[in-house]
Amino acid sequence: QVQLVESGGGSVQAGGSLRLSCAASGSRFTINTMGWYRQAPGKQRELVARITSGGSTNYADSVKGRFTISRDNAKNTVYLQMNSLKPEDTDVYSCYGLIDARLYWGQGTQVTVSA
Repeated sequence: QVQLVESGGGSVQAGGSLRLSCAASGSRFTINTMGWYRQAPGKQRELVARITSGGSTNYADSVKGRFTISRDNAKNTVYLQMNSLKPEDTDVYSCYGLIDARLYWGQGTQVTVSA
């Protein structure tokens, strides 16, 4: 059974930075795409960023130039470096992974940005 474990959320002032991590663990598996979604209560879930096994990336327009997604295949871990954070970035961030043709989700981590 594969598990995705997230870390790195928290509270920060506007203009600050946070780094989220998401590590996949379990028995032998092959990871394809990994990424991050975010969702606040009453809002639609939004794809923040994703990265393929080959390293190709996609970002939401709202985070381009501020967020960077990366992955360490040896550690089965994906990272989301978030810079120049804004109050509107406040959300629950959840990582996902397409692993052995199945979709897995992390538990979600809260990011709060104060003005």
